[in-house]
Amino acid sequence: MTEAEPTLALAGEPDATRTPARRPRRRDPARKDRILAAAAELVAKHGYHAVGMADIGAAAGIVGSGIYRHFGSKSALLSALLEQLMDEMQRTGAAAVADAGDDREALERLVANHVRFAIEDRRLLQVYYREAHHLPEDDLRRLRRAQRHYVEEWVIVLTPLRRELSDAELRVVVHAALGTTQAVLFHHSGLPAERLAEMLGGMARGVLGL
Repeated sequence: MTEAEPTLALAGEPDATRTPARRPRRRDPARKDRILAAAAELVAKHGYHAVGMADIGAAAGIVGSGIYRHFGSKSALLSALLEQLMDEMQRTGAAAVADAGDDREALERLVANHVRFAIEDRRLLQVYYREAHHLPEDDLRRLRRAQRHYVEEWVIVLTPLRRELSDAELRVVVHAALGTTQAVLFHHSGLPAERLAEMLGGMARGVLGL
């Protein structure tokens, strides 16, 4: 019996002895956003400890374990959610000031921008004020630092408009104005968004002395 000669595969033909190459798994670019949106909705409604990763995954349309491809833990997910909020607030706040013609217009734009957040991103702000203390210490410190920078943007713009106030008094006024715009976070007024924005903006401008 002669030994069979090895068969050579023709160019372009698959080699049956080789394991087919696995196609790289495509990531859904919208999946991370769906996870964050689902987490905001569920945590705002039920609280941080009452919501599990499986609950968030189900709401986002994926298996709970799939979340770990984007976030290493539930606290990491919460941190990303709140950092996203603060980043957006800082970005839009800075843009509002940059586009303004003077300090008064800049402050008016900051008020309008924050009122929009209070109405359109209500769930995120609810999570921020109720659940931020669950973050690891380093994440919480970073979040508070971003919050101080956001407040400072307001203080800088308000200073030339309220020269009679001390530095400490300016910060009290800014925090009071922010609190006024967020007064409806945990209260369902039933008012149309346009009327609610008008009322919140008017009260905030009154606190600021505009």
